[in-house]
Amino acid sequence: MSVYARRSVIAGAGAAVAALAVPNTAVAAGSAAPNTASAFSAGGTPTPPAVTIAASDPRYVDLQQGNWNKLYQAAPESFRIVRNTGQVVSAVAEAVAAGKQIGVRSGGHGLAGLVEDPSVQMIIDFSEMREVGFDPCYNAFSIEPGATLGQIYRNLDLGWGVTLPGGICPAVGAGGHIIGGGVGALSRQFGLVADHLYAVEVVTVAAGGQVQVIRATRETSDPNRDLWWALAGGGGGNFGIVTKFWMRSPGATSSTPSAVLPTRPGALMTGRAIWNWADMDQVSFVQVLKNFGTWHEQNSAPGQPGNGLYASLIAPRKEAGHVLVSAQVDPTVAGNQQLLTNFLTALTTNVTPSAMIVNTGTQPWEYTTVTTEDTAVAVGVTGPPRSRTKGALLNKRYTDDQAATIYGYLTSSTYSYPSSSFTLGSFGGQVNAVSSNTIASAHRTAVMLGSVFSCWSNPADDAMHQTWNRQFYHDLHGSTGGVPVPNDQYDGCFVNWPDTDLLDPAWNSSGVPYSTLYYKDNYARLQQVKATYDPGNVFHHKLSVQLPS
Repeated sequence: MSVYARRSVIAGAGAAVAALAVPNTAVAAGSAAPNTASAFSAGGTPTPPAVTIAASDPRYVDLQQGNWNKLYQAAPESFRIVRNTGQVVSAVAEAVAAGKQIGVRSGGHGLAGLVEDPSVQMIIDFSEMREVGFDPCYNAFSIEPGATLGQIYRNLDLGWGVTLPGGICPAVGAGGHIIGGGVGALSRQFGLVADHLYAVEVVTVAAGGQVQVIRATRETSDPNRDLWWALAGGGGGNFGIVTKFWMRSPGATSSTPSAVLPTRPGALMTGRAIWNWADMDQVSFVQVLKNFGTWHEQNSAPGQPGNGLYASLIAPRKEAGHVLVSAQVDPTVAGNQQLLTNFLTALTTNVTPSAMIVNTGTQPWEYTTVTTEDTAVAVGVTGPPRSRTKGALLNKRYTDDQAATIYGYLTSSTYSYPSSSFTLGSFGGQVNAVSSNTIASAHRTAVMLGSVFSCWSNPADDAMHQTWNRQFYHDLHGSTGGVPVPNDQYDGCFVNWPDTDLLDPAWNSSGVPYSTLYYKDNYARLQQVKATYDPGNVFHHKLSVQLPS
């Protein structure tokens, strides 16, 4: 199951500093943004500290359950529940002074255990910082990191009739999702979420150990524009801790809130093609993947009518009983219902077993979007989910031989589990309308996002499911060392789906480092931003941007 998941932020040890108070100070749009904590604290009063919850506190075990993927469990010395930027500054200053490594989470959907790493001693939790509103000073919508995607969609829609092209899981937190780029069902029409990022407020640590609060915008005159650029899709845990985002679409100049972000869809219509696994042999399965991939190759250039359709192919293990392709459009847009019909026709062409075609008819967009099932529940896992997701960005479809490999892993008798799957999701369209260096998100040629996904609840089954998942992904990309090395077919890996296996030569024998897979040619510039804003490497984790050598 495709999961457009958030990426968590991690910070580490550094020089000792004093705690700084940071009251909520507005900055006029177009004015010079203050770039240090002292600019925020003038005339302010000390900020009450964040709530500290140590291991002896009965609330500690509740917070340990705050991450979605129970394959990893956090065990820090303490959690810090923050409610404003000043509390974040104080917590960072305390941790740095004591030499404690920090983990930061918003929605708790980190996939790779970066925040739950045993070395993390303090977790800064943004779950109580979740305000969404319109800021006339920036002429942009302000979003705090703890706001979930479902909350954001609902607030923007009911308040102003606008939305963001974010992920399909409503429980994901804004913090990691936006920093990692953010992709979802509307991205083919409107680009990545990070493409709409106008400004950020960031807690950083200077070379001398001073904790700073910097506001960085996309304005070309902003001296901190490089920091905005890096945080627009460069991934968390690299430069600082974002405490607020401001969202305004590029080119939007109106002072009317309803005109600064994309208008929400008028409705939602979904068409599904469903095959029984019992009827699906290798030839027919390969044809379905060929049809799905070929349609995306032909209908994913910027400005094409096909960008009005988002589709996902979900092929679980044969024990699940069915192979499903689902596509959605806004039926209130002229031509979209025919677009959906034509897609389903193309999808089923030359496929011998007949698919059951189901059309949901017209549904309310916002209600349907924010009530989407949790990923684990959707695949039948009702216990605490444990999960492994490995993704690849595709410029072209998987070859027929690769499709045969996928079929083999989904039908082999050596492994049996209905909640493990292979998926493909739409990418491209307006995502590819900008150059690869406009913001840090470098993937601007892909047309699909593929994944091998496993989800289970029994800890005793960890080794079995992870082995299947890893071997499947490795063999699928065997010709390029087990990973999707950027080339004519692949566009690398999406940073919102972190994968520490990329560090292991047993699973990545390509000789291509994770930095290239995630960032491509943008990595050198990201390293320079790192050197400027985090020269002491305070913010780091296993997959973070490294200081230049």
